[in-house]
Amino acid sequence: MIQVLEERNFPVKEIRLLASARSLGKVLNFKGKSIPVEELREDSFKGVDVALFSAGSGVSKKFGPLAVSAGCVVIDNSSAFRMDANVPLVVPEVNGDAIRGGPGIIANPNCSTIQMVVALKPIHDAAGIRRIVVTTFQAVSGTGKRAIEELRHQVSEVLQGKPATREVYPHQIAFNCLPHIGAFLDNGFTEEEMKMVHETQKIFSDPGLRVCATTVRVPVYHGHSESVNVETQRPLSAEEARELLSRAEGVKVMDDPLQFQYPMPLDAEGKDDTLVGRIRQDPSVENGLAMWVVADNIRKGAASNAVQIAEKMIQRNLL
Repeated sequence: MIQVLEERNFPVKEIRLLASARSLGKVLNFKGKSIPVEELREDSFKGVDVALFSAGSGVSKKFGPLAVSAGCVVIDNSSAFRMDANVPLVVPEVNGDAIRGGPGIIANPNCSTIQMVVALKPIHDAAGIRRIVVTTFQAVSGTGKRAIEELRHQVSEVLQGKPATREVYPHQIAFNCLPHIGAFLDNGFTEEEMKMVHETQKIFSDPGLRVCATTVRVPVYHGHSESVNVETQRPLSAEEARELLSRAEGVKVMDDPLQFQYPMPLDAEGKDDTLVGRIRQDPSVENGLAMWVVADNIRKGAASNAVQIAEKMIQRNLL
């Protein structure tokens, strides 16, 4: 988030870095200045205009309302408030109009949901989406730093003929795929899969939208990939969809299969665009389209989307 604020030249008069007591003494850089990390306290938000939260739902639930009561706009990256009917769930390119002014909480969606709805918004507007089937291929960075280190260590161990040490994931992630992200629910789906269902319905303001998700963890450091199939209410050709997406905000089309041009996680790493390719008709269903969607899960899937929400508020004079 600090890097994105600096890269996008977000107007910052003063920045405060808040964390738990164990981070006291750390110093981070912002625009050439060394900024010490402060301990998060109940009175930390006095005089703050915008607070970017990314410390887990427990911290958000406790300190988010305290920040709001101090007159702050909270943009929260956890799952704490996403499905709260009184909290906007926002992807600026998709439903920026849902942003409200004044103190309050705005929720950042799940990383997998963000890139999917960015890619599907132009199609939904043009032809009306009635059903989505999505399979994700999610990088280990979505789990956190320890997962990145686990993949790195396991690769080294396996190449040396040693058994892979497992601490973060229930199975070896190196050279493997785990069809399991989040806890399993009574309906057989995981929490991550149901997040995609409910968040997509909320963002598109369509509680009847049919969504089926399968989320898979893959041995990639950065960048989530998604295989997305949609059934639309009205016919839309692959060529029309490609043209709509080529003009869409936040989307970059990479779709020349004969030249082996299609999005890959390495293409998305460090970028804020959502990359879309392999756009084609789905012959198994009437009015069907299939596509491949890739984005940097740490940037557009988290930090950049949060900063873009704050930018949108400034553009609309809501901040």
